[in-house]
Amino acid sequence: MRKIILMMGMSLDGFMEGPDRDISWHMVDHELHRFMNDEIRPLGGFLTGRVTHELMTAYWPTADADPSASAEEAEFAGIWRDMPKYVYSRTLRQDDLGWNSTLVRDVVPAEVAALKEAPGGDLVVGGADLAATFLRHDLVDAYRICVHPVRIGRGTPLFPPFAGSGPLHLEGTRTFGNGVVQLRYGRP
Repeated sequence: MRKIILMMGMSLDGFMEGPDRDISWHMVDHELHRFMNDEIRPLGGFLTGRVTHELMTAYWPTADADPSASAEEAEFAGIWRDMPKYVYSRTLRQDDLGWNSTLVRDVVPAEVAALKEAPGGDLVVGGADLAATFLRHDLVDAYRICVHPVRIGRGTPLFPPFAGSGPLHLEGTRTFGNGVVQLRYGRP
């Protein structure tokens, strides 16, 4: 059975984005980007909300045609375009999506369970609001959190107060040259 993985960057003080959705403090260098491409490539799909989908579609569909794009960015553009995407939105239409995307109106635990039963690789959930909803419904099986060595003071917490509680099992860590540390946790 596929897993739902919460894969996100987080500041040392617990925020996944700053005010006004600012993520400019993320310390993504060549090493980290290559690693993330390798982590994402075998996945079975992205689960995103409208805001994240719109942010991604603003750059990634043609990023590999940009002469200033790094090799890692160009590679990720292809990964992103080809990867199945499940976009949770009550306002978008299927015709608005493109790039191998399927519109889903609401997070329904039984539908998520059916998606997990389908063949393919694990699914990664991203975006502040959607991640919070998946946490609230206890739908996250594993965590891949990249902690960036910066305090931003305020913003959107990665784990909202209603995210629930429970023990997790440490599956591994990785430290990058820029000071980012990836923490890998799963359910016991």
